[in-house]
Amino acid sequence: MMESIGGLWHTLVGTLDDVLPIVAILLGFQWLILRRPIHDLKRVALGLVLVLLGLAFFLEGLELALFPLGKVMAEQLTSPEFLGLAGDASPHWGHFLWVYLFAFAIGFSTTVAEPSLLAVAIKAQQVSAGTIGVWGLRVAVALGVAFGITLGTFRIVTGTPLHYYIIGGYVLVIVQTAFAPRVIVALAYDSGGVTTSTVTVPLVAALGLGLASHIPGRNPLLDGFGLIAFASLFPIMSVMGYAQASEWFARRARRSPP
Repeated sequence: MMESIGGLWHTLVGTLDDVLPIVAILLGFQWLILRRPIHDLKRVALGLVLVLLGLAFFLEGLELALFPLGKVMAEQLTSPEFLGLAGDASPHWGHFLWVYLFAFAIGFSTTVAEPSLLAVAIKAQQVSAGTIGVWGLRVAVALGVAFGITLGTFRIVTGTPLHYYIIGGYVLVIVQTAFAPRVIVALAYDSGGVTTSTVTVPLVAALGLGLASHIPGRNPLLDGFGLIAFASLFPIMSVMGYAQASEWFARRARRSPP
């Protein structure tokens, strides 16, 4: 118990060191550059304290639960007993179907729960006058992340070079950008960025490192990282694909007789 309290206090102090420069910049510009008072200073101060406490509790929770859980899940899913391997038989990519399913499920669920994505989806609905739905955008991004992380785990299992996937993916993004509706392109690129946030990154990073640590011949440094790149790339494709599909169905509905 005392060890947990000590760890939480250490995390709180570290979070304070990270947050203070941001607060100093915001207050400095407000008072020294804009020369305007802060409206409802007490409420702002309370909000900063809540942010500080929330980040500290969240980071400590990651260390106590999510990181170990992701590592244990990767270890169990790649164990020879679970894969059904006998003796010294070497596994191939087809033995890891449950790993791919777990990667898809964890990618989808963490993205749907991502606070930053929810904030972007709400703002997108507001500025588009309801044309872009909150749940439509969240599901489109979540499917992109899920597929990307699944493909990323396949890359770790097979040991193929990361840059093949990333270069090929961005070539597809460039081509897709030329044909996607202009109003969705910027939002699609932002949707790729908001996935690399507080909920998705810890679990995905733990999964990648756990897989690379327990698959023979993989280097955690060379092979364990890179899943976050997949989580950022494929939502761009899925959001633009969602917009293109919606536009196609709308055109088809207008052409069909009443």
